[in-house]
Amino acid sequence: MKFESPEFRSMKIAVVTNDGKTINRHFGRARFYLAVTMEGGRVIDRELRPKVGHDDFVGRGHESRVPGEPRGYGHGAAEKHRAMTEAILDCGVLIAGGMGQGAFASLQAAGIHTVLTDERDVSEAIERLVEGNLPNLVDRLH
Repeated sequence: MKFESPEFRSMKIAVVTNDGKTINRHFGRARFYLAVTMEGGRVIDRELRPKVGHDDFVGRGHESRVPGEPRGYGHGAAEKHRAMTEAILDCGVLIAGGMGQGAFASLQAAGIHTVLTDERDVSEAIERLVEGNLPNLVDRLH
């Protein structure tokens, strides 16, 4: 599925990353968001924001789930996902390499379109998104 909307040309787009250049393969393990402000299809601002992730929840109990159920819906998962999402509530899109189904649902509930991609380069992914050429690989949900 591709997003082919002109709205991506003028909005904030968040990308999960550890270095500001490479898209992290897993939403929950990324240390930062790169928030990119787009105007008229051009990047006008970039801001590296700290991101709450799995490491921040160490010692708070681990999600328990029934085998066969989707990941990310166990005890306390909604609260954790909400904490992870707070830093990008001003963004309309999140680009990630993959994530659990609970995180995906939380982002959707917050009104953030989520694009899962195998593209590794942040700049290339943003360019492709704006052009309508970044496939959304929903099979990267786990």
